[in-house]
Amino acid sequence: MKTVNVGVIGVGAMGYNHARVYYRLDNANLVGVSDVSERTLAKVCKKYDTKGYTDYRELLNNPEIEAVSVCVPTTHHYNVVMEAIEKGKDVLVEKPIAFTLEEAEGMIQAAKEKGVKLSTGHVERFNPAVQKAKELIEMDVIGDVVSASAKRVGPFPPRIKDVGVAIDLAIHDLDVMYYLFDDDVTQVYATMGSILEKCEYEDHAEIMTKFENGITGILEVNWLTPYKRRALEITGTDGIISIDYIDQSIDVAGKFAQKVDIQHEEPLKYEIASFLNSIINDEEMEITGEDGLNALKMVLAANKSSKERIPIKLNEIK
Repeated sequence: MKTVNVGVIGVGAMGYNHARVYYRLDNANLVGVSDVSERTLAKVCKKYDTKGYTDYRELLNNPEIEAVSVCVPTTHHYNVVMEAIEKGKDVLVEKPIAFTLEEAEGMIQAAKEKGVKLSTGHVERFNPAVQKAKELIEMDVIGDVVSASAKRVGPFPPRIKDVGVAIDLAIHDLDVMYYLFDDDVTQVYATMGSILEKCEYEDHAEIMTKFENGITGILEVNWLTPYKRRALEITGTDGIISIDYIDQSIDVAGKFAQKVDIQHEEPLKYEIASFLNSIINDEEMEITGEDGLNALKMVLAANKSSKERIPIKLNEIK
């Protein structure tokens, strides 16, 4: 079996999980990890028997490493990813792809020019419940889709310091709806606010999207709810699909009512396996840099809508 020599830049909460998955996959060889925290670095290196770098540039200079996961804070994505591309590494960058559209576009263009692969970590696409829902929609189990409603709420996460709830949470369901309906969003309307003193950005948001094919998407996200909930309900002309992201469960109500059997798997494992397989087989990534750009564009349209208190057309976001 061909293996890919990989590195992880940023091994905080999410990067730690990337290192764990790489370590356990047969077609990955975790060559090194990088983090500014020596304590965190030592812990990960010991657990996963790999080399540590406090300076990510030293990791990128290692000629053995073919691909990297970039899991640093969003504000640093552009600089780290651009340096990784320059060094000829294939890149999986955690969502959101970048802090601005200009940064995202620059990363995509640089990857094309260098001939390396760039993927974005929209992990919910790999949730078995989401993949099954897509299959059911394509089988017309609920008829023609009319609308979708998502609820992604929970307590405030202290580790998030550089973005608000829209770019941290809403981006998941915006991307999932785009993936499920295979259609572009044309217009976004949103209201947002900040109640928590410890949060510098918005901590709750309500977002409505209009898709080109007429489907309406409604999202509620916040860092105010004392319990964690991740749910999506899709309404069609013949029924409703209810998804619980956490339980990885699906219920179908209506004409073809059923309790759907799903094999539980870790979405991140599927995502990283897909990234590695694309490298090994020299195929296009399942989630491309352009997909990351599209998701970012939807979130920025929501932010703009909230500030200006008007619906924003997606083609106005440049």
